[in-house]
Amino acid sequence: MKIEQIYTGCIAQAAYYLENNGEAAIFDPLREVQPYIARAEKDGAKIKYIFETHFHADFVSGHIDLAHKTGAQIVYGPTARPEFDALIAQDGQEFTIGNYIIKAIHTPGHTLESTCYLLLDENKSIHGIITGDTLFIGDVGRPDLAQALTTELTQEVLAAHLYSSLREKIMVLPDETIVYPSHGAGSACGKNMSKETTDTLGNQKRTNYALRADMTLKEFTTELLDGLGRPPAYFPQNVMLNIKGYDSLDTVIEKGAKALSPAEFEAIASETGALVLDVRHENDFIAEHIPGSVFIGLNGSFAPWVGALIMDVNQPLLLVTPEGKEEETITRLARVGFDNSLGYLSGAISAWKNAGFDTDSIRSITPEAFEAAANENSTIVVDSRKPSEFEGGHVIGALNIPLDFVNEQLAEVPKESDFYLHCAGGYRSVIMASILKARGYHNMINIEKGFGGIKNTSVKTTLNQPAAF
Repeated sequence: MKIEQIYTGCIAQAAYYLENNGEAAIFDPLREVQPYIARAEKDGAKIKYIFETHFHADFVSGHIDLAHKTGAQIVYGPTARPEFDALIAQDGQEFTIGNYIIKAIHTPGHTLESTCYLLLDENKSIHGIITGDTLFIGDVGRPDLAQALTTELTQEVLAAHLYSSLREKIMVLPDETIVYPSHGAGSACGKNMSKETTDTLGNQKRTNYALRADMTLKEFTTELLDGLGRPPAYFPQNVMLNIKGYDSLDTVIEKGAKALSPAEFEAIASETGALVLDVRHENDFIAEHIPGSVFIGLNGSFAPWVGALIMDVNQPLLLVTPEGKEEETITRLARVGFDNSLGYLSGAISAWKNAGFDTDSIRSITPEAFEAAANENSTIVVDSRKPSEFEGGHVIGALNIPLDFVNEQLAEVPKESDFYLHCAGGYRSVIMASILKARGYHNMINIEKGFGGIKNTSVKTTLNQPAAF
């Protein structure tokens, strides 16, 4: 079967391209749709259907733009109620792509409308199943996202639906069925996803905790909900964009890709209350940046951190980007619904300084310099990693304020004296430092290379302490 996974690592998302006999289908497309159109043109194929597994929360799908540009039919599963033209498939309804058959299988649980698509080849033999967020490799979809939209759909109610869907609709399929999920490791749509992005159903039955044959509903619900972190704040907003529709990405890019002089940039920031978002490398931001700007670098998990920390997708944004990365930045913001970019600083920081505007910087030291400071004096250390990372090893006496919760835990940030700030490798700590500085905290010292660098020094951590007896 001619099926291609199109994986986007920065948001750990998989779209799929299926083609046969001059017809093609796209499953769960990203916002930028031209690559799918180009892929079909390469095969001399026409995109016939755009299949959506559910109303996505972690990204804005490209279904509307792709339908407008190709004439393809958007398809959702039963119970979906989009506010645009779409075909709502019945459970078991079949669609043809050339000689292939795509069968919609309603699998509520992650959301009520969640639907998987069974793929049958030209011989009507089962090849695989596109599972969306119902079944991942090593995990299943979290059942707590709908609560932000309706209180009646509790996580327990959806967990019960998911338990039944997995056992009655998916686990009954042949073991050799290939599982094609929508996400891999790093996505906030699950908690235990593998780095692998496909597998056989048989292997998942053997290795995925949620597919144990003898598992009761109570056991399933308990294990599924255990350790499930809070979903990012932007998730419900992305769901509504996927239900209601959105501006064309072409329009969003046209609005955002405006080169602004330093004077224009400063004036718009003052007039609109726009957030200045700096997406350069963390080392460049450390050296010099616009006072009050927030750093979230393109070289890390950019879009998820934007959504988790800026939170409101309607927030006006002014961009400081590496040269030539302006359109990429706007596109990656739009993937998670941040369509309100107002322009970018032409000439970046050099132009800003040459125009006579002030810059700021972050105090930053090497792990070796931190080692010397820690050995000479008592130090206050803030660890910005996730609690699970912190529990796996940390500097003795460090305070854990995860980056995800910095806005809620501002009161815990040391105010009276300098403190040292680190993450795992140096990216997240600079994000946190920028947020703290924007809120008036200037007493932090960033530790380069994070805990990975600290572990190679003599600084006492829970990893190099003898066991207590």
